[in-house]
Amino acid sequence: MSVIVSRALPDVRDGLKPVHRRVLYGMSELGLNSTGAYKKSARIVGEVMGKFHPHGDASIYDTMVRLAQDFSMRYMLVEGQGNFGSIDGDPPAAMRYTEARFRKIAEECLADLDKNTVDFRLNFDDTIPEPTVLPSKAPLLLLNGASGIAVGMATNMAPHNLSETADAICAYIDNNDITTDELMQHIKGPDFPTGAIIQGIQGIKDAYETGRGRVVVRSKTDIEVSDSGRETIVVSEIPYMVNKKELIEKIAELVEDKKIDGIAYVNDESDHKGMRIVIKLKMGAVANVVLNTLFKLTPLQSSFSINNVVLVDGRPKTLNMRDLIKYFVKHRHEVVIRRAQYELDQAQKRAHILEGLLKALDFIDEVIAIIRASATPQEAKEALMVRFDLSEIQANAIVEMRLRQLTGLERSKLQNEYDELMKLIAHLSEFLSSEALQMQMIKDELQELKDKYGDDRRTSIEL
Repeated sequence: MSVIVSRALPDVRDGLKPVHRRVLYGMSELGLNSTGAYKKSARIVGEVMGKFHPHGDASIYDTMVRLAQDFSMRYMLVEGQGNFGSIDGDPPAAMRYTEARFRKIAEECLADLDKNTVDFRLNFDDTIPEPTVLPSKAPLLLLNGASGIAVGMATNMAPHNLSETADAICAYIDNNDITTDELMQHIKGPDFPTGAIIQGIQGIKDAYETGRGRVVVRSKTDIEVSDSGRETIVVSEIPYMVNKKELIEKIAELVEDKKIDGIAYVNDESDHKGMRIVIKLKMGAVANVVLNTLFKLTPLQSSFSINNVVLVDGRPKTLNMRDLIKYFVKHRHEVVIRRAQYELDQAQKRAHILEGLLKALDFIDEVIAIIRASATPQEAKEALMVRFDLSEIQANAIVEMRLRQLTGLERSKLQNEYDELMKLIAHLSEFLSSEALQMQMIKDELQELKDKYGDDRRTSIEL
């Protein structure tokens, strides 16, 4: 049960496992924002391990590295500097050599954390509070997917496109009884960071309908013909989670064992511009025939089994697409209400103090006389509270008021601030009493995310 709940499965609300959440929270505690300086990975791992996650440093570093890999994450949350591994399966450099900081989208996942939007609990040794869930504006569970093997159950969730996901969630907010087919008009299917092509939509439909399905993913290939008429297969995108180096070795092995005819040699010509695996054919060999054999015998075509097992209120459940969206909206709804309540409380506290200060400025001579006649600050406060019917907080603010606040300019500043606060309080009170406004806020924030970080699909779908 412990493995299921506190290690292997993601939470349906923010889409993170405890180790991911702690890495992100630890980095925010270190102040590693997207515009600031990088920090050594070892420093980040030390922070997370010492304060929140008392397990091996390797698991924490591996988690952080994955969050920074463009072939693992559809939307990376960490920006790495140094060697963070490659699609060939090369390991990342040791944590003492690499550095990291947040990407901009990660800040959206931690925004408003200080506004009492989520519950905190004490860490493993009861010394430091940590969030039980992040307020995440971005539906990370759908955007980056998740995979994990627990005891007796596993999860394997596909990544999706942000623009499509945002549209689908807005469509769900407008119509809670939306069908899978209607959702699929917005969210076409998984969108893998490595691109490639999904064959058929039945697997996608099954997964969105029931939470389980199998999607066949095929590499993106082109056939080039040389002047002499010799054909060459060029692979530019491979399925998600396939190791490029192992793929090439597998093809070479099949050629050597004579299981595939017609291939002269295989070469990896990938560079920083993109992937390019060149499979040169022998004279007379037909590219399409060789290609079909390759799809059959190598990971150039592989299947991705979707299995949406997530934690809902601490219990594992298999959810379909609409339920995943429903729980995300429910979480965001709670966050925007708690945030507005916090802002309202803060505004009311400040307005209360300003009321006291403005009252004091109206009777300033009498206030000064009372303060001068008092032997101690406490006595002055009590006298002011009795004379002007003030609360202790207001009396405190008056006693600690600076002389420069007696000028006409400062008084009008206070009055302006008070007027603005009253407008804000009225707005927040209206917001808290209207569910329509709250839902509109969730939609506006999703639209803003889409405008900032939305991009085109990488994975195409062939019917």
